[in-house]
Amino acid sequence: MIIFDKVKNEFIKNSGVLSTSELNDLGLSSRQIKKLVDDDFIVRIKKGFYELAEAISREEVIISRLFPDAVIFLESALMYYSYTDRIPVAWQIAVDRYSKSSKYNIDYPVIEPFYIEPKFLEIGVDKIQIESVKVRIYDRDRTICDVLRYEKKLEKEVFNNAIKRYVKDSKKNVRKLFEYAEVLNIKNKTQTYIGVWL
Repeated sequence: MIIFDKVKNEFIKNSGVLSTSELNDLGLSSRQIKKLVDDDFIVRIKKGFYELAEAISREEVIISRLFPDAVIFLESALMYYSYTDRIPVAWQIAVDRYSKSSKYNIDYPVIEPFYIEPKFLEIGVDKIQIESVKVRIYDRDRTICDVLRYEKKLEKEVFNNAIKRYVKDSKKNVRKLFEYAEVLNIKNKTQTYIGVWL
């Protein structure tokens, strides 16, 4: 019983997700880990990562623990900023273009990785605290730049709502928006779509 309490407390401290090596550090062998899975005490969410069965974490927390360098992106970021009412079918995440695509093959949570040039990946990254985990997300200004860059991947309604809501948002930072637009080579498009409303 003591081992269960120790493991449970460690899961809780780590927002419900632990890696195999973290479980090994607690003194658990691979056989003991398998037994915890068989007994439905923990759930394997990806090779080398487990979740406490009774305390399902928020999906963005799991994503952050599995892929610490990924950034919540595009429609998933729009949802966070209330720039869309549509819930995406998958979590859209920005990842390094040169990372192995196989590492993102997971059943849960459902993710859609977008492979971004490393020089663009860190532009406009913000961190939000969810369940004691820092989750990387693009700020609202970078998100609107991404909306403009990926216009063809978005439904017209999602695109239009995002632009309208951004323009009305008191937390927007137009200076940052145009700084990002310049670096991302979409300054003219940003001026055309956003400039006319400001």
